[in-house]
Amino acid sequence: MLDYNELTVGTYFVMDGQPYEVVFSQTAKKNRQKATNQTKVRNMISGKTVDKTFHQSDSFDEAIIEKGTIVYLYKDPRKGEYWFHKKDDAKNRFTLPSETVADKLLFVKENSELEALLFGRDDDASIIGINPPIKVDLKVTEATPAVRGNTAQNATQEVTVETGATINVPMFIAQGDVIRINTTTKSYVERA
Repeated sequence: MLDYNELTVGTYFVMDGQPYEVVFSQTAKKNRQKATNQTKVRNMISGKTVDKTFHQSDSFDEAIIEKGTIVYLYKDPRKGEYWFHKKDDAKNRFTLPSETVADKLLFVKENSELEALLFGRDDDASIIGINPPIKVDLKVTEATPAVRGNTAQNATQEVTVETGATINVPMFIAQGDVIRINTTTKSYVERA
């Protein structure tokens, strides 16, 4: 069990049967009032963040979040489904809802390994989120050629990479170049 003051940034806990992660925490005590913990918590399943104030009488179960490896297979554009399989079991394929994974797969190629966040016990564990690699190398498939004179003030251009996502890069990047992208910030890092 976790007390109200043990809900610090990065802690996973269960509230109303759902796993939550603490993204902000500040313990406060006003004059003659009892201490409170003012937090922002993110629902690990829906992704929604809410403000919550916890009091000394509050206690919660710690959420057991385990990590595993899954492989991203492909996206079915007709149904909007994302297909995966466990690293060691290619025959056991499954889908994950687009709300959970779509924005995290912008810069991930098919057949890439990802970290999966699992909530629950071994037999009953369900995937509640994924973590792509922090940096990926992708080939630029579409880029406008640089024109002499338009690079005076850190000019950027929008290019399309092999996954179909677009990103702003410096003007010297051309079609066919391989670039390194930070998937957390969704930004250009360097030419690979």
